[in-house]
Amino acid sequence: MVDPRASVTRECYATALRKASRRLTSLYDEVLAPAGLRSTQYAILAELADGEPVTINELARTLVLDRSGLGHSLRPLQRDGLVRLDKDAADRRSVNVTLTEEGRRQFERALELWRSAQDRVVAVLGSPGADRLRDELTELATDDRLTAEP
Repeated sequence: MVDPRASVTRECYATALRKASRRLTSLYDEVLAPAGLRSTQYAILAELADGEPVTINELARTLVLDRSGLGHSLRPLQRDGLVRLDKDAADRRSVNVTLTEEGRRQFERALELWRSAQDRVVAVLGSPGADRLRDELTELATDDRLTAEP
């Protein structure tokens, strides 16, 4: 008799996505380690690379993180002088996150490492496949129809 749990696990989109996510996160973390960054921290620096301050709420929304998860990732970046957190002048309840000059240098150093991870993904999936996967995952990440609330 076939174990029904095995079938459910094999068919589950979330399980497949988590497995792939753990594999990719591990790859990016390993590749970015010489720059002293984890993939989540690199993503934060990349979002801030245009130099414009962004509120913590906006950054959390962009990265599809909750505020506490973002705060956990921001603390070491702030401690190491890579980002600065300041109260918003117009709205004292908001906190702006800005990339520092040291943060920009760290981001630039990590960029080549990140590109090598990207190249490894393309080597496995091919360029069209990697682009299609990224686009579909971005669609999933931003589609409000996939929230738990009906």
